[in-house]
Amino acid sequence: ATVRSYKQFGKNQMLGHAVKVSSRQFPRVHQIAQDCAETLGIAPPTVYIVNQPTLNAMTYGTNDDSFILVHSALVDHLSDAELRDVIGHECGHIHNNHVVYLTTLHYLQTISSLLTEYLVYPAIIALRAWTRRAEITCDRAGLLCSRDLEVAERSLAKLALGSHKLYEQLDLEEFVNQFEEGQEGPGRYMEVFATHPYIPKRILALRAFAESALYRTHVGLGTDGLSMHAVDKKVHDIIKVVG
Repeated sequence: ATVRSYKQFGKNQMLGHAVKVSSRQFPRVHQIAQDCAETLGIAPPTVYIVNQPTLNAMTYGTNDDSFILVHSALVDHLSDAELRDVIGHECGHIHNNHVVYLTTLHYLQTISSLLTEYLVYPAIIALRAWTRRAEITCDRAGLLCSRDLEVAERSLAKLALGSHKLYEQLDLEEFVNQFEEGQEGPGRYMEVFATHPYIPKRILALRAFAESALYRTHVGLGTDGLSMHAVDKKVHDIIKVVG
């Protein structure tokens, strides 16, 4: 009930300071969202553009009434193919019934400064552990929508970089290799406080999914490939925080 109330409050805020996407308003973004919804077999979501300089998108609401919030900078920085990957990722949250839990985490983080923090922090930590895994699942949904591993990797790398001037100079393999370097030292445990896995991990996890028979069949590369059980085992070893 709290999530439903907070969802309505958040939706009213969106209508007040964000811009709703429709076939008449931002038809490019609207069509991408429609295509992703069709690919994943969900009802077309409501999408809003909000004036924010950071590269981000998020999904809130309930399982019956979800909305996607896209930062304006994201539309400016990404190609149509890359935007399809990101919006497909957000549609993946809807497809996998993640929305209530995402809204709950957002709500708890919002009220934690208003209530005694230690009362809600155990729930926040548990939900953050869950959401790191949910992000991996939805990266897969984004790839199913974009149908291009290179596009999906590039869109993730752009989230980390955030600079038009530097995108062409980015060496993706050098960036991914940061994963191994980041495995050294106690600082790696700080990821337990994060809502998203570190981006090099997400790229490696996405590469593992691209080896699956499920993905290869989806994009017409043949029916051979790893089983999803094998993929999940491989991904678990990539994204775990504690060795």
